[in-house]
Amino acid sequence: MSKKEKSSKKEKTKDMKRKNSEIETESVEVQKENKAEERIAELEAEVQELKDKLLRKAAEFENYKRRTENDQLNLLTYAAESFIVKLLPVVDDFERSLEHIEDAQDINAIKQGVKLIYEKLMKVFDEQGVKKIDAVGKPFDVEYHEALMQKKDDSVEPHTVLDEIEKGYMYKDKVIRHSKVIVSEETSNDSEKREDESSEEEMNN
Repeated sequence: MSKKEKSSKKEKTKDMKRKNSEIETESVEVQKENKAEERIAELEAEVQELKDKLLRKAAEFENYKRRTENDQLNLLTYAAESFIVKLLPVVDDFERSLEHIEDAQDINAIKQGVKLIYEKLMKVFDEQGVKKIDAVGKPFDVEYHEALMQKKDDSVEPHTVLDEIEKGYMYKDKVIRHSKVIVSEETSNDSEKREDESSEEEMNN
């Protein structure tokens, strides 16, 4: 084989190797591109799935918020419903009594019936946490009492509740109506005694 033929053969071998290398490189690049496209498709699918989940959660939250608002509105609107239901039997008793009151001959029976209805009503109040304020005989207290007038009474201490014009009530730990009361007035001797005690206290200080 001549030198020229040998050289030509070497050139052809080099060309083949170069082409094979280029083909391999292109093949690797194509594989990389395919993998990248697959990864992009996977990420796009994940993004779409997360978007769908977010939209569902947002819709669920809006529904929950709307239900909660409706529940709160109903709670405020119908808060007294259970209490009213408990009062209805008392109203029924009153209506039955009124239906027969004109024909009643026994006054004591009427009194007893009214007393029973009253006791039933007070029991309902008690179960709901509504209680009367105990006022008569107690020291006057602006937290619970409202003084309508004063009256002289030497048998009790000054500022003692003598009588109750209108009963006061508490709902649990809150005063919902103050007792309207008559209070024993302070006598002149009591006033002088209090002034002497005040003067003595100032001197001691």
